[in-house]
Amino acid sequence: MFKYKLLNEGTITIVSFAGDMDIDVTELIEEELSPLLMNKKEIQIDFSEVPFVDSSGIGLLITLVKNLQEKGNKVQIMHIRAEVKQVFAMLELSEILGNDVLNDFHDAV
Repeated sequence: MFKYKLLNEGTITIVSFAGDMDIDVTELIEEELSPLLMNKKEIQIDFSEVPFVDSSGIGLLITLVKNLQEKGNKVQIMHIRAEVKQVFAMLELSEILGNDVLNDFHDAV
């Protein structure tokens, strides 16, 4: 089961994801989480508890990050597990989202 937790630390909002990011979480992210993040200026998404991301999860992540960036928000995805990094690398996600979003991505691909 996928869950998220929000933690505000000063000007930074940390979103911790836990569970598989697949088609089952689309509604939760789009309808519940996304509106909560729109007025946050600096967002860090913690992927340390995400063991699996499928194509719908990738699409959802791209949409979420792009929508936040359009509002002028700074977004970073942090603590990506090795198995998820491999998927991100194959899809060249750092090219799509930008190296500033995946700043710790290149540390251990």
